[in-house]
Amino acid sequence: MPDYSWPAMDKRRVMGKRFSRLDGIAKSSGAAKYPSDYNPKDLLHAVILSSPHAHAKITRIDVSDAKSTPGVTAVRVINGEGKELNWVGQEIASIAATTEVAARDAARKIKVDYEILPHLVHEHDLGKAGARARPSGEQTTGEPEKGFQECDVVVEGQYAIPVITHCCLEPHGQVVQWKADDMIEYWPSTQNVSAVGGDLAKALSVPVSNVHVQMEYMGGGFGSKFPSDLWGAECAQLSKESGGRPVKLFLDRAQELTIAGNRPSVFSKVKLGGKDGKFHTWQSETWATGGFTGGGMNADLFPYVFRDIPHRKVNHTAVSLNTGSARAWRAPNHPQQAYVTFSALEDLCAAMKTDPLDFFTNNIKTVRAANMRDTYLRQIQKGAELIEWKKRWHQRGDTTKGPIKRGLGIGFATWGGLGHDSKCRTTIHPDGTVEVELGTQDLGTATRTMIAMVVSETTGVPHTQIKVKLGDSRLPFSGASGGSTTIGGVSVSSRKSSVNALEKLFEKVAPLLGTTPDQLEAVDGQIRVKGEPTKNMTWKAACQKLGIQPISEMGENIGRNAPKEGLISQGVAGIQMADVSVDIETGVVKMNRLVVVQDCGLVVNPKTAESQAYGAGIMTICAAICEERVMDQQTGLVLNPDMEFYKLAGAGDIGEIIVHMDIHPDNDKRGIIGLGEPVAVGGIAAIGNAVANAIGVRVPMVPMTPARVLAALSKSGRRMA
Repeated sequence: MPDYSWPAMDKRRVMGKRFSRLDGIAKSSGAAKYPSDYNPKDLLHAVILSSPHAHAKITRIDVSDAKSTPGVTAVRVINGEGKELNWVGQEIASIAATTEVAARDAARKIKVDYEILPHLVHEHDLGKAGARARPSGEQTTGEPEKGFQECDVVVEGQYAIPVITHCCLEPHGQVVQWKADDMIEYWPSTQNVSAVGGDLAKALSVPVSNVHVQMEYMGGGFGSKFPSDLWGAECAQLSKESGGRPVKLFLDRAQELTIAGNRPSVFSKVKLGGKDGKFHTWQSETWATGGFTGGGMNADLFPYVFRDIPHRKVNHTAVSLNTGSARAWRAPNHPQQAYVTFSALEDLCAAMKTDPLDFFTNNIKTVRAANMRDTYLRQIQKGAELIEWKKRWHQRGDTTKGPIKRGLGIGFATWGGLGHDSKCRTTIHPDGTVEVELGTQDLGTATRTMIAMVVSETTGVPHTQIKVKLGDSRLPFSGASGGSTTIGGVSVSSRKSSVNALEKLFEKVAPLLGTTPDQLEAVDGQIRVKGEPTKNMTWKAACQKLGIQPISEMGENIGRNAPKEGLISQGVAGIQMADVSVDIETGVVKMNRLVVVQDCGLVVNPKTAESQAYGAGIMTICAAICEERVMDQQTGLVLNPDMEFYKLAGAGDIGEIIVHMDIHPDNDKRGIIGLGEPVAVGGIAAIGNAVANAIGVRVPMVPMTPARVLAALSKSGRRMA
């Protein structure tokens, strides 16, 4: 039985080292080709005509003028007469033409009559939702009423976090060509190379084997790009109706921000209490929306992380709105629940006149994951050191003179991150080339680089010389990139396949070195005898012994079995701390520093792991201070479906982000665990708590815009310095 285990921390030559991305030059130089860059010969351009109304029924549609527009090759009705439309942006028709201008001209010529129906696009006031509000989760443990009677401090608060969108830099879309014999070439922007073709095949009623998916690079998904979507099927049908010419269909920015997915909101009313300095009782009423399908929430997660308390009651309501529906957004549910939980707990700390770090340290036994408690304690200490908590923290409300007030805050995170199913093929060629093939995708998270590093660790061949092939559905199956599952899945499959291939090479060369295969090792470009490094041959010389026949071996990660094997596991801990300054005359929140301390088990590449955390930190800052989808109840429209008014933080808004990967033997021995989700969880709460610490009052809803900050100050009477 081959030994697939990872080398000990002090024995690794490649894994655990800081390497730059292998595709960094290709991306920075523009050589990398994204799906939206693909322009095959005879390409047609397609657009979607969508509903201008939040709720309406189509009473008549006429596409005759559109079909006769010069350059138009196909017009398809998606929702025709009698169909009910339930949100602005819902698809009505698709058009393909020789140019995008011609396609848009044709779309404008489609005549549609509507019966306008009542709509609802705001969930702020649950009382106005009526039948659109549906119970979606209730739990009670202990006796909450009795618990509150036992508490010596009880606080109540309202906290809200709005809908935000994925805002992918490369919008949702694809190029599709429907060739002869129903063979389909498909170039999507997707998080799901191996399986998205099957999704498209089902929509088109063709065999899965007929759909060939290719995607070398993609411009962001954050959980929103798993299915082929209606747009993929329409693009394929337009190609078929246009004589098999390739068709490009990508959503425009307004459509991207309106219908391509969002992260659900959460509004809450929370009552909680402490007894003898300990977290004792929690009661929350929450409601949320993710659009027309409502807004579910895992009630079992409340209160977040610090969950094992004597008394708790949780009630959640999902609200259906006439808006585009939610999709998975980097750690679904967790950022919202972290924000509500740690805002409320920090308010409890303020009422108790207790330093939050002391409170969380003293309440560490309420952390539901008992095996994570020591990790959180270590992270609290490290974060406090990096942000200078002892020097800068003060009781709520900065009492220094002048309008600029400074404060600190903390938030916590957890996540699973177990690797998904994945298969990989490693081939060792007679010329010494090592080729690794698997049908995964690199979303910009350095997956290529990680695979090369794992195989380099195994074979001793420099990682820059490992040829990694991915992004093609004809390669061995590998799961979708979501839920921080990719790194675990591809690391195991590439480790196993490369170990299996190396074992075959050892069998070939062992007799030449006068030993047995189990006594050989591959190190730094050599095959050598263990304990006798002078008995060796170069990697290239060893591979030449293969003659003309390469070695090709498979490896597989089966997610449900993986933890037993010890290469990967799940369950991580992380904390974020924020340092902000707030101008109480203007309401402007300025980020000084965001500290991220995160565990993800065995860290393959600290440099690219930190990069993930930097990106998540930026997304966190956006959501805390500026990012929000704004709806108009009068018209049902998204008022900011563009990059001018859908505000994201700029370089001057970010401040300093300090990332500390919690690389520790206790974490490392748990194997590789996914990272992308947890680093996006705790920061919004940390920033909100820092603002409250600075100005002395809670800003109950994020993003904490100047208007909301000033309103909170005005309500409390603390606006003037």
